[in-house]
Amino acid sequence: MMEALRDLLPHEALTPSQFPAPSPEKPGSYQTFSLFAQGAQLLLRDGVAPLRSLGRVGVRPRPYQLVPLLMALRLDPVRLLIADDVGVGKTVEAGLIARELLDRKLARRLAVLVPPHLIEQWVEELRTKFALDPVVVSSGSLARLEREVPPGENVYAVHRVIVASIDFVKHERHRPLFLAGAPDLVIVDEAHGAVGGPAAASQQRYELVRALAEDPTRHLLLLTATPHSGIPEAFSRLMGLLDPEFGAREDLLSHEAGRARLAQHFVQRTRKDIAELWEKIPLFPERQVIYPHYTLTPEYRALYERAFTYARAIVRGSEGLGETQRRLRWWGALALLRSVMSSPRSAQAALERRLGREEVEALEGYAPWVYEGTEAPSEDEVPSPLLQLVESARKGTLQELRRLAKAITPERDAKLQGLLTILEDFLRRGHHPVVWCHFVDTAEYVGEAVRARFPQAHVAVVTGRMEPSLRREAVEALMEHAPRILVATDCVSEGINLQRGFTAVVHYDLPWNPNRLEQREGRVDRFGQRAKEVVVARYRGKDNPVDEKVVNVLLRKAEEIRRALGVYVPVPDEERYVVDRMVRELFYSEAQPLLFAEALEAEERWGRDVEREGVSRSRFAQRTLRPEEVLASLEETDAVLGSPEAVRAFVLLAARFLSLGVKEAEGVVTLLPHEDLPEGVREVFSNGKGKLRPLRLAFADPAPDGVQVAGRTHPLVVALARHFFERPLVTNEGRYAVWRVAGIPEATYLYLLRPRYRIRERQAEVLGEEVRLLALRGGTLLPEEEARRLLEADPAGDLEPGSKKNFASLALDRYEEAAPLVEAFLRDRARAVREAHRSVRRASRQRVGDVVVEPVPPPDLLAFAVLLPAR
Repeated sequence: MMEALRDLLPHEALTPSQFPAPSPEKPGSYQTFSLFAQGAQLLLRDGVAPLRSLGRVGVRPRPYQLVPLLMALRLDPVRLLIADDVGVGKTVEAGLIARELLDRKLARRLAVLVPPHLIEQWVEELRTKFALDPVVVSSGSLARLEREVPPGENVYAVHRVIVASIDFVKHERHRPLFLAGAPDLVIVDEAHGAVGGPAAASQQRYELVRALAEDPTRHLLLLTATPHSGIPEAFSRLMGLLDPEFGAREDLLSHEAGRARLAQHFVQRTRKDIAELWEKIPLFPERQVIYPHYTLTPEYRALYERAFTYARAIVRGSEGLGETQRRLRWWGALALLRSVMSSPRSAQAALERRLGREEVEALEGYAPWVYEGTEAPSEDEVPSPLLQLVESARKGTLQELRRLAKAITPERDAKLQGLLTILEDFLRRGHHPVVWCHFVDTAEYVGEAVRARFPQAHVAVVTGRMEPSLRREAVEALMEHAPRILVATDCVSEGINLQRGFTAVVHYDLPWNPNRLEQREGRVDRFGQRAKEVVVARYRGKDNPVDEKVVNVLLRKAEEIRRALGVYVPVPDEERYVVDRMVRELFYSEAQPLLFAEALEAEERWGRDVEREGVSRSRFAQRTLRPEEVLASLEETDAVLGSPEAVRAFVLLAARFLSLGVKEAEGVVTLLPHEDLPEGVREVFSNGKGKLRPLRLAFADPAPDGVQVAGRTHPLVVALARHFFERPLVTNEGRYAVWRVAGIPEATYLYLLRPRYRIRERQAEVLGEEVRLLALRGGTLLPEEEARRLLEADPAGDLEPGSKKNFASLALDRYEEAAPLVEAFLRDRARAVREAHRSVRRASRQRVGDVVVEPVPPPDLLAFAVLLPAR
């Protein structure tokens, strides 16, 4: 290896680097030796465990989250579609694969392509959970990034990890440069948005991802909770990104051989699958759905009836028009009713913000004002431009609607008053609710009333009028307080997770798309939710025909499917289905088969999709991987790197040694700092304003609200490990200790070693290291379990410094004499490491014979201890 480095660095004077032997002049104590040993293990990052990435991962994954990783390890290149249910952790699953491929040197660089609203979430996840430092490439950062690279360099090719909006890099101005510098590992989140529909934006996304997939060596991870959007052509394109043959075979799912082959690249599990197959403890809350209702006041009923009469005239007057103009008027009529029934304020905004007449450039551009498209960005402003297009010459009608809307005060708004009663009940039961509104004006109207009714609660109103970064900051700030209520529009349902701070949902405005309903509720009901139950209030007007049709026509069927399959099945051709069904149910009591033929066909396709989804979920739940095999790989990693229990023991011992205040209650440890802490540790407790704050920690994920998960990579764990490990190495002080122990027959020597191993698999070679504790007694190595037991035994006495020095010199001599035993131990460990790698390969159904593990002598002698019999 040294010769290879000399070839790479011919002008450098390279010499082997080793730690100096521990000095017999500077002994430590039992406590400092134990902290040194634990710190050495917890600082390991390039371990020899078969899953190398876990040394740099800030959370301990659940066994079911390792399944996609094991599937990926048997593919070359990795082409994988992860389609697990909403809220089970697809980001973590993809991050584990990416980190593992990078650490094994099977990939060099990573790009994550996401919808714009998910950029910040991915950046945060990569930094905090996977110790990766991504660069965001966007319209706002591209010029700066280009200035930072040498002339002629491709900005996409110089950074190890980038996160970019797929809609930015798909643009014809940026796409060629991105493709020229694209990394060898690409993750595409919300991948269904890159293949579905005839819209130009969707086509451009597809062409971009297809071009990436054409490189046969590129690793490609596709993430989506809705792999089959109801459009067969879109599903074929999605499968074709994994393998061109998948896209060309329309009958792929119709026969066993095709399904078996696809199952190697496709994982799709419901929460029910995970609970029954992979986990012994509940991981997800129960979702209790309630349907509270209100009754329209006379003032609101007058507004509705007048608005409905006007909307029906718009719809009936469109029957002789062409398809485009007819549907445009349908949209206008429905948009009017949505605005009016959302709140008096949104009704006034829609009727008063009159704009100049506009040309319709693209019909699809107005869709977000009518129904919540799964792929389209949320539109939470009232639809003034659309209403302008259908406004008739009867100005008196609009004036009358404005007058009726202004007459409805908050006190005369039964919908608003009913909400306040629901929230009062939720707060009394200890819930932190999210109130979902469709329009900004409604959210602000509701927020004002909620603040006035609950002055003791902390209330935030978050809408699309705020910049995305400010939305996230507002939500995070709110979660620091209790009790709390979040009033939000659908912009928050796109990428901001709420499970750590909220336990209840109220749909103040029912969404008109079942897919959006699940997006809202899935922000709260997902992995990491500590509450055993999440309450969902689908709030509706008892005598409001619009709400009645939404529930009975759109939402109830989707809920029945979810209960039967454990997952939502997307509405096919969602815009036409939603709009046509609502127009037919609201404005046509008699049959109109010619007007609604396509919507009827879409409903039939939905039924077929449900049947197909049931078969698909059964096939791709990955039942061929056994839980015990995945657990074995986690346990092997814990043995090398340190388990969550080891982290907890280390933190508590270090806290006592540094005189930190410690309070423990219900699995939460609160550490109280003081001013005399070491600088690196003290910084972790700083609030950024010169003050020290307590830290509330849990050692298992998910943590309670307001509590941090202290894993191996948590800043406090790292700071403590560095303090107790690195300081003795720098000063060469305290790297040995001598103490007495009860129950041993003669002197026993403990040696803390850091051996290294060369690990070769596929075409990659990596150097791994570990920390091992060897116990030598009477010229024989004791089992490692005995060495660990001796280290954990309470000391039974101390020695004077002179005696310690003599025993230290003797221990160093014994170590030199035991060199053949140490060499044999390292050979045995290399075989054990190889077998651990082979077992993971067996678990993932890979070939097991092409793993080579060789020790790289000599190991570092980090520290030693002499244990003497108690007198």
